[in-house]
This record gives sequence, C-alpha cells and structure tokens, in this order.
Amino acid sequence: MSWRRLLVPALCALLAVSLTACGGGNTKKDDTTPAANPPKAAEPKVLKVVMGLGEPEWKVLKEDVFPTFEKANNVKIEAYQGESADTVKKLEAMKSANKMEIDLIAQDNMQLAPLVEKGLVEDLSAYKSKIPAQVIPALLPVGEFSGKLYFMPYRPNVEINFYNETMLNKHGLKPPTTWDELLKVAKTLKEKEGVAKVGLKLTLDGGTTVQLFEFIRQAGGDPMVLNDGGSVKAYTFLKELYPYLAPDSKKADWNTTNKYLATDAFYLAANWPFGVNVIVQEGGKKEIKAYGGWKGPVKASKVLGGEVLGIPTGAPNKDLAVKLMEHLMSKEVQEILVSKLAWPASRTDALGKVADWQKPYFEAINAAMATTQPRPNVTYWADVEKATTDAFRECVIEGKDVKATLDKYAAVLAAAKKK
Repeated sequence: MSWRRLLVPALCALLAVSLTACGGGNTKKDDTTPAANPPKAAEPKVLKVVMGLGEPEWKVLKEDVFPTFEKANNVKIEAYQGESADTVKKLEAMKSANKMEIDLIAQDNMQLAPLVEKGLVEDLSAYKSKIPAQVIPALLPVGEFSGKLYFMPYRPNVEINFYNETMLNKHGLKPPTTWDELLKVAKTLKEKEGVAKVGLKLTLDGGTTVQLFEFIRQAGGDPMVLNDGGSVKAYTFLKELYPYLAPDSKKADWNTTNKYLATDAFYLAANWPFGVNVIVQEGGKKEIKAYGGWKGPVKASKVLGGEVLGIPTGAPNKDLAVKLMEHLMSKEVQEILVSKLAWPASRTDALGKVADWQKPYFEAINAAMATTQPRPNVTYWADVEKATTDAFRECVIEGKDVKATLDKYAAVLAAAKKK
C-alpha cells in the first residue's frame, strides 16, 4: 500500500509535464500570436484638389511638391484638372446637393467674385496669420472681399515680352519701349522680312482682353468704362498697328504663342513666363530673350494675373486643406515652382534656386510685376471680356469708327454693371 501511495503522485506529475510539453499549458508565450504584431498604420486621408494646370506643371506638383506633404501628414492627394469657370459650376452643384467633395481649389484671380457672391468658399479670415510675412504685400487684397479674407496668395503671374535678339539685331532694331517704337519695329520687320513678325493674342478671348486692358491703361484709360479718352487712344493705336501684326496673331493664345516664338513666326510677343522653360530650356532657343515691356502715352501697365487658393464651403477636410495652403506658400515649394516652372514667386525670398541662365528672365518678370494692376473682380466679367473683344473686332479688324463703337460697348458694360 505504501508503494502504491508513492507511485500515484509520481505518475500524475509526469503526466502534467507531458501535457505541458505537448502544448497543453499556457506557461510559454507564443511569439506568433497577434498580440505580438505591431499595430496597423492608419489609412491615409484623401484630400481632393482642383487646379487648372498644363501637363508640365502637373508633373512638377505631383513629383516634387505633393509627396513631401503627403508623407508628413499621412494623406493622399487626389488632384483634378478644372478650369476656373467649370470649377464655379461644379462647386455650385455640390453645395446645392449638400455633398461637397472638394477640399481645396486653385482659382484664377478673375473668377473669384462669383465664388464669394454665391457662398461657395469659406471665410479664411481666422487663418490670415498663416500667410508668411515674406509674401508680396500687393497680392493680399486680391483675396479680400468686404474686409474678409477668402483666398490665400499662391501664384502671381504677369506677361513678359519675349523677343528674338538675333533677328532684331539683324535688322538694327531694339526691343520697343514705347508705342512709337513698337509701331516702328512692326513696320520694319514686315518690310524687311516680307511678312509681319510682331504678334498679339487676337483669338478674341480672355488672352485678348488682358492685352487690351494693358493698352487702355497705358493710355490712361479705364477699361471698365471703355469709351473714355485713354480707351479711344488705345483702340486707335491698335487700328494703326493691326496691318503690321503677324498673320498667326489670329490663332495666338497663351499656349500657341510659345510655338510661334519657337518657330520664328513671331520675333516679338508677350506671354506668361512659363514660356521661358518651354522655349529656351526645352526648345533650345537661346536667342529668345525677354524684358518688362513697353509703356504707352501715360505709363507702363501690366495686368496682374495668376491664381489664389480657396476652400469650398463644407469641405470635408478643412484643416488639412489649410495645411496644404501653408505648404504651397512655403519658401521651399515656391523655390521649386520658380526654378522648375519659371512661375513668378509669391514670396520675396524665393529666388535662391534660380539658375544663372534664368536670371535675366526673372529680371524681366520683376520689371513687369512692378507695373502690375489687378483686373477688377466683378461678377459680370464675362460681359467685360465680350464687350472689349467685340469692340476690337469691330473697330480694329472691321474698320468701324472707334469712338462710335466704344460708345456702343460702354453702354453694354454699364447695363451689365447695373444688372
């Protein structure tokens, strides 16, 4: 009996050890259990952005600008192409359906009033301190309406005057700095070349309106009045200049003007600065130089163009959108946009990475920027464009009386303003 009493406890202990070795116990932690795995990273938020850009511009933003922001904020930017007028319609539809899907827009500075009037963008006055002190002060009023800030500065723009130095030198000409010199250059080139070589944007759209605004203001006129003394002087001069303009002027816009300069169809023409990289760097046309432009009887004047940043009303990711605005206004990003796209900088300290070959072109940009005036932000801008370009067609191309034609379209503008 004593032998059996000793054997039973020993067998029980042996059985317990055996069960533990076969996995029946819990004394050893299994390193492969889920508890030992690191926690799963949060899925990135999606930030939807609408901008109106060309293919080379999108490439730089998607490869050099967006990735650093995405990594730092665990966000994925979905970028969509959208022209300014279409963006207004899209936001209006989304707001009406109470289903806003866009977080940030870059909008032409001439398409801002409808967005504010229709309540399609957020009041950003509380975020005004986010605008860097180095941003050019003249850019700030563009985004303000009735004392409130609705848009952040991001991309100013101004047309500079490109010219073919080799061909002008061949004919003993210099880039014109006055209207009289412009007419002389245009006449001489047509006589010497057998075909006119001075180009204007005469597609009778927004690009034409920009140049008409500049001529009118250079003569001391107000393009929103249209039949004052300065406007009459401008259209009268253009009527005299018109026979000496290159034939391709009728097809010249912001895009094709670069092609005409690169292929020697134009020896002189104004266009936006992105043409610097397109014509000179990519096209190898080192003989194409640039300067700030000419002045009229009263002054030099250029139209301040460009885009600003806004947040649609009810945007799902407003805080992230504000952070992206800060990123786009930062010195680092502005330097990328300046050096890789030849965009004018919104900051005074963003020219540090400009290559030596680009510096003369940025001197031209700065000279032009010094004479800029913004286009008035009115809700009837479509009427302004149509009136100014229709007046050009009638009195310059069709040869109708300048004063009578401008009186007619001044009345159209007055009615549009009243409405």
